[in-house]
Amino acid sequence: MTTTAPASSFRRPVTPALDERKRIRAAMDRILAGTPERSNGALTIVALATEAGVPRNALTQRHLDLKAEFYDKVRARGEMPDSEKRLRQQIVKLKELREADKAAITRLQTDLEAVVRVVHQLTVENRQLRAELTTPDARVRVLPTQPRPTD
Repeated sequence: MTTTAPASSFRRPVTPALDERKRIRAAMDRILAGTPERSNGALTIVALATEAGVPRNALTQRHLDLKAEFYDKVRARGEMPDSEKRLRQQIVKLKELREADKAAITRLQTDLEAVVRVVHQLTVENRQLRAELTTPDARVRVLPTQPRPTD
């Protein structure tokens, strides 16, 4: 007895529409002219794909030349793609955070040095007090402690 796979397991490869490149170029022209019809008109690949009515991966995988052309045209107009603007803003924020972290680290290092000095001073004083306890005419006495309650 032979078994056959269900019809749903036979998938045809997805082929791009024949006019896909033409739609992408038309969408590119509309976005750059400031007259988008389907998208928000942002200077991004997502907006371009939406405007062209194609999946985003059409631009990121199949038509890399059109993606590069879009970004080149945006830069040629003296503008910056939205993705680059967001990255630049993020860089500014990260630099600010880095400066804040540097200041915090400097404060912590200063505090650590002060704590080390205090611990050293207390250690020296503790040794002196313990040494004085062992002398016969000690001015230092051990204070009585209260018994601990048992759990």
